[in-house]
Amino acid sequence: MSSYLVLFGSAFLAATLLPFYSEVVLVTLLLDGMNVWALWAAATLGNTLGAWVNWVLGRYLLHFENRRWFPFKADSLHRAQAWFQRYGSWSLLLAWLPVGGDALTFIAGVMKVRWWVLLLLCGIGKGARYAVVIWLTLATGEWVGHQ
Repeated sequence: MSSYLVLFGSAFLAATLLPFYSEVVLVTLLLDGMNVWALWAAATLGNTLGAWVNWVLGRYLLHFENRRWFPFKADSLHRAQAWFQRYGSWSLLLAWLPVGGDALTFIAGVMKVRWWVLLLLCGIGKGARYAVVIWLTLATGEWVGHQ
């Protein structure tokens, strides 16, 4: 059980604005023979909830945008808002991307995207990403094991 919590935590942190990676933990646990579905669920849930934290920050901390500690400069924030207006909520399917995905969920909060839309679209995208990581790990593991 604790391994699943570690994966959940690493996936959660990986989805926030903090630099963190959960794929290493996922692959390690997969290679240790842990339950594939439980690993997928823990990683997907943790990463999706981490995206929700970014959404909350964007939704409720925008009134601090003129403070020095605010994570985005005004011009980059406005560019991101314009980009999000152009592509819309469907772009949240790409929130799993290592570059820009975390900022995308923050901007979704700024743009007042409904919380359930964020959770649904991010969950689909992040779940698909973890499914691909699991599939590649298992396929590679079987291929390497037959050498």
